[in-house]
Amino acid sequence: MKKYSLLILLLLVGWMQMSAAVRLPNIIGSHMVLQQKSSVKIWGWAGPSEKVTIKTNWDNASYEAITSNGAKWEASIKTPAAGGPYQITISASNTIVLEDVLIGEVWVCSGQSNMEWSGDQGLKETLDEAPNANNQSIRFFYVAKSTANFPQDNLEGKWMVCSPEEMKHFSAIGYFFGKNLNQTLNSPVGLINSNWGGTPAETWTPDYVINNDAIIKKGADSLNEAAWWPHKAAKAYNAMIYPLTNFSIAGVLWYQGESNTGTHFAYEKLFTGMIDAWRHHWNQNFPFYFVQIAPFTYGNQHVGALLREAQTKAANHSGTGMVVITDLIPDTTNIHPTRKIEVAKRLSDLALNKTYGLTSNLTMQPMD
Repeated sequence: MKKYSLLILLLLVGWMQMSAAVRLPNIIGSHMVLQQKSSVKIWGWAGPSEKVTIKTNWDNASYEAITSNGAKWEASIKTPAAGGPYQITISASNTIVLEDVLIGEVWVCSGQSNMEWSGDQGLKETLDEAPNANNQSIRFFYVAKSTANFPQDNLEGKWMVCSPEEMKHFSAIGYFFGKNLNQTLNSPVGLINSNWGGTPAETWTPDYVINNDAIIKKGADSLNEAAWWPHKAAKAYNAMIYPLTNFSIAGVLWYQGESNTGTHFAYEKLFTGMIDAWRHHWNQNFPFYFVQIAPFTYGNQHVGALLREAQTKAANHSGTGMVVITDLIPDTTNIHPTRKIEVAKRLSDLALNKTYGLTSNLTMQPMD
């Protein structure tokens, strides 16, 4: 009997040690890009009161964190100027080694299908570019589609090195934007792709933003159920944006609005409220650059023009910028314009000018 008791005790201790092992969210992994010249967070889970040590080989610095009684830990580490690859070692009762980590510029690419569009949808620009898309300095993180009723700690996804195959599945606008930044800044670029075709902005917005404003709430309540995407407040935000908010970024790109044409009267307040909420939860006042939706017939109604007007008004919001693409649309019966390279170029010019202070070799005029 004593033998069995000892065996059970040993198994229990072994199980407790395994369950207390240090773990990381999926956004923290090998091949990731960390924002340069910043204090960035590394975080995860371990046993309560367990000491976690983080070592970075770009400066041989060591950082420590003590796990809370909720089994969570977090540390802030300093990043150098753009470069790499580097290694980060995270140790507690076990050790995790993150390999091939780059330091550079990190951008979130979000919205609905025009941001999502890629070679998976047969986009010719992507398929033509793919054979040349071997670039160790560009990294992709594609957030899997998911919803949640409450903000989540983690999400599905994995950092991948840009290759012809990976590039074909990634946002065309995101890739070409990242390529332009990489070439112009001579810096690694990390791109986080969190989008879902067809989604209205309400599902990307924390619910308190919607519930605390009568006009926004009126618009949200009028949205119809859809078979292929969520429409209720915060469903995508909770699962696909909130888990990223500990991860330092340079800024956000946004291409969305087609699914809000019927609620154009609420869009300016909704959109700017969403931007403020994202910045609040990130605790970063990052730039937010977006694409004005393209002309589309919408059953010969003028709702598209009214939504573009709302976007134009929203462009007065602090730290935002809007690119107009009306001249790039040869066919107003196609809600998915195919000329994504030019859209990406306009977004990257906007970022290079307003965020990075460049004024030459841009197709746009310098902005104040």
